[in-house]
Amino acid sequence: MAVMVNLKERNLQPEWMDDPGIDPLDHAEALRGLQRINGLSRAASSLFAPIRALARRLPDRPLRVLDLACGGGDNTLALAELARREGLNIRFDGCDLSVQAVAVATGNAVARGLEANFFKADALSDPLPGGYDVLLCSLFLHHLETDDAVGLLRRMAAATRHLVLVNDLIRSPLGYVLAWSACRLLSRSAIVHYDGPVSVQGAFQTQEVSAMAIQAGLEGALVRRCWPERYLLQWSQSDAPGPQG
Repeated sequence: MAVMVNLKERNLQPEWMDDPGIDPLDHAEALRGLQRINGLSRAASSLFAPIRALARRLPDRPLRVLDLACGGGDNTLALAELARREGLNIRFDGCDLSVQAVAVATGNAVARGLEANFFKADALSDPLPGGYDVLLCSLFLHHLETDDAVGLLRRMAAATRHLVLVNDLIRSPLGYVLAWSACRLLSRSAIVHYDGPVSVQGAFQTQEVSAMAIQAGLEGALVRRCWPERYLLQWSQSDAPGPQG
C-alpha cells in the first residue's frame, strides 16, 4: 500500500534510472515498464493534437519534431504512429543522454516499421539543434532543478521554429497514488517501482509550471491538466511578443 508523503513542497531526489552505471538488463526492463505506463497514460495523444494542427497549417513541407530526453522512444514512436495513421507528413526524431536508451529506441522503431531517427545528446548541456518545427519533452522536467528547468524552457523556445510542448507529472496526492499503483501493476522492475513515486515527489504543480514559463520568457504559454494527473505546457512562437515600436 502506498505510504503518503508530504507533497506541499517539491522534493527532488536522485532516481535509479538516472544512474550512469545502471545495469543494461535492468535498464532495458525498466524501459519496457515505462513503455506500458506511457501507453496507458495516453501522453502521446495530448502531445499530438497541437502537432497535428500545426502540420495541417503547414502542408507544403515535412514537419520536423524533436523529442528531447526521449528515453526508449515510447512517445516519439507513438506520435509517429499517430501521424502515419492520419497520413500526415511529419518527421520525428528523438535524443537522449543514454546510449543504451538510444539503441533501445532505434530497435523499437525498426521493429514497428516506423521512420524515426534517434541520436545521443544532452538536452541540458549540448546546443539544441535548429531546424525543428516542434521541440517537446515528456517526463523530463521533473528530473531537473527549477533553474535548469527554466533554462531548458528558454532554450527550447529559442531553438524551435513554431512549438514548445512539455508533458509531465503533477505533484499531488492523486498523482502519487496513481504512480505507485500503476508502476506495480504494469512493471516488475524495481527501478520503476522506486522511480515512479519519487518522480511525483519531484514534479511541479501547474501553477509552478506557469510561473517557470513566464520566467523563461514563454509569454502566452498555456498549461492545462490532462489524464492521468499530468499537465501539458504549450507555447508557440506566435505567442512571443513582437518588437516594441
